[in-house]
Amino acid sequence: MKKADTLTSDALIPEQSTSATAAKKIRKRIQPEKMITVGTVAAIMVLWYVVTALGLVSPMLLPSPLAVWTAFVEILFNGYKGYSLLQHIGTSLWRLLSAFGLAIIVAIPLGLLSGYNTKIKAALDPIINFYRPLPPLAYYTLLVMGLGIADASKVALLFLAAFAPIYVSCVSAVAKVNTDFINSAKTVGASQTQVFFHVILPSCLPDILTSLRTALSVAYTTLVSAEMVAAMTGIGWLVLDASNYLRSDIVFVGIIIMGITGILLDKIIVIVQNKFVPWAGK
Repeated sequence: MKKADTLTSDALIPEQSTSATAAKKIRKRIQPEKMITVGTVAAIMVLWYVVTALGLVSPMLLPSPLAVWTAFVEILFNGYKGYSLLQHIGTSLWRLLSAFGLAIIVAIPLGLLSGYNTKIKAALDPIINFYRPLPPLAYYTLLVMGLGIADASKVALLFLAAFAPIYVSCVSAVAKVNTDFINSAKTVGASQTQVFFHVILPSCLPDILTSLRTALSVAYTTLVSAEMVAAMTGIGWLVLDASNYLRSDIVFVGIIIMGITGILLDKIIVIVQNKFVPWAGK
């Protein structure tokens, strides 16, 4: 009998061990920071509901969560001003991502070369330093006059808005590369090209990816402003047009969509950073 009890208890040990391991994994997934984040969002939603339910703020300024949800469903199935919600979102994202992609292709090589070669930096710095402090909408009128009110002027505007942060960050990243690494590579016979691609570029990647997050946010805010000035589609135009008709519920729908898409795009860059630059910050 005792032998049977011993066998039974031994058989339970692996199960208990497996359960303990699973519990540890669950605890690791549910980090305190994530719980705080969820709690903050929940608190905002509850506060929003209470304020609107008690009528503390005019529905014209702050619609209820139910009203916003109803407006979202309405636009999702019926569209807005002849275009579906997906068309508005897709148009905005196409303008943003096409300009952002062009900025990456042009700004990163030029920024790295400028940081590596003082002559190239001397040639580009006056141009970058002149237009970088200017509000993008200040020269948007010139772009509209030259390229029209179609997507070309908006893509050009977003390209310029995203270009400067990436370029400046790349130049700064090259300047921060440890000279001992460069000298060590040259000591073992590395050429200038090999030093650039095997020492400077990997060292600059963390700063480059961080600058992409900054440039993306700058380009997104510029996109919304540009769509509010001259456009017939897009999330920014949807928000502006809805405000003209005092449809605050639709305005909130547009703002929430912009916030969520911005978070998702930023998250993609963070995932890429963690995947390809795991040594960042270490």
